[in-house]
Amino acid sequence: MYSNPNAHQYCCNTNTPLYHVYNNIYQCPYFANTPMYSLDLWSQFPGQYLSYMNQAKVSAPIKLRDYGPNPFTVDIEEVAKQNNNFRLALWTGKHLQLTLMSINVGEDIGLEIHSNLDQFIRIEEGQGIVKMGDTKNKLDYEANVCNDYAFIIPAGKWHNLINTGNKPLKLYSVYAPPQHPFGTVHKTKADAEASEKKYDH
Repeated sequence: MYSNPNAHQYCCNTNTPLYHVYNNIYQCPYFANTPMYSLDLWSQFPGQYLSYMNQAKVSAPIKLRDYGPNPFTVDIEEVAKQNNNFRLALWTGKHLQLTLMSINVGEDIGLEIHSNLDQFIRIEEGQGIVKMGDTKNKLDYEANVCNDYAFIIPAGKWHNLINTGNKPLKLYSVYAPPQHPFGTVHKTKADAEASEKKYDH
């Protein structure tokens, strides 16, 4: 390895740029604690700093229940994919609620509005279309969403999320403040609709 006055350092004898001062890209697997973009390279150089993405996943599935309002840590991607319930409250506190959802092929969440809370949704698996608007007959905001997409529903917006893919749409939703009773489990959309009618009354 040697220094180059033209703002590059080269790795080993391969003429591969190690560091470029203009875009701060590290590429040499022998240089400790630098970003690495290939898991194969990490396995070849086990003495290097291991990024979080290369750590082993928890093998046992988590028990799906409401863990609020206690301190809680979870692999949210894994638990969202594990969930097969239409809706399940995973954590309910005084000011916030985390729920998991699994929307079957051809189904949707259902057109709804939350007057006094904001909602955050992130898609972990599948694809769909989200619609929002100021009235239920004028949903003038529309966007396609899929893996790793997130969207925010402001309080007072009518909204719906429709599964347009060929497998269940797996997601998690954060309500602030909470929307559903502690420990909510709706196995199907029909269960959710029946429960919401009872809850409304």
